[in-house]
Amino acid sequence: MNRYPIPATERRTENSVLNSRFIATVAPVFSVDEARLFVSRIKTEFPDASHHVPAYIIGFGPSVISHCSDDGEPAGTAGRPALAVLSGSGFGDIAVVVTRYFGGTKLGTGGLVRAYGDAVRQVLTDLPSAEKIPTYTILVASPYAWFDRLQTLIRNHSGKMLEQDFAADITLTIQLPVETFAAFQISLMDATHGTLQAVIISIEDSILPIDPI
Repeated sequence: MNRYPIPATERRTENSVLNSRFIATVAPVFSVDEARLFVSRIKTEFPDASHHVPAYIIGFGPSVISHCSDDGEPAGTAGRPALAVLSGSGFGDIAVVVTRYFGGTKLGTGGLVRAYGDAVRQVLTDLPSAEKIPTYTILVASPYAWFDRLQTLIRNHSGKMLEQDFAADITLTIQLPVETFAAFQISLMDATHGTLQAVIISIEDSILPIDPI
């Protein structure tokens, strides 16, 4: 598993080209089924539109599932330009549907390629980002005297406290990026003179917001 950027939220933009309306809706999706449900939802929302051109990428990097469709537009003029923009965006786990209301004027092959590509570029402009990152959920059982020290270690290794169980000892459930776990484990043992060690209980992908620069 690798970390990579994904859309933080669903977003929609609209523009007009020679009286045709192009409504682009983008969203994060994490499986082919989710992408298909998203496309179906957009079609239901705009049932009288002329075309609903979908494109999506599931995964990131060299191992992805991608799909596009021209949805009745001339072959190669809609889905492929939309997918090309998605592929160059740097996002993974992303789907877009460009909904077109025909305005009475034909745009021609070149005009359609530009219109669909521009619609996707517009909806991606300043799209809020999140990050999909592999994380461990870990347990640490600690005496009360080391609680403050543990909180500092968690913060210093980009961890997140999930649960705290106060009994004879404190049992902490912590979410930690996989890439920082080894360093956290070493720091934990150093800080507690080899007394404490974290136990991994699960691994999963987590979605973390990316702070704007």
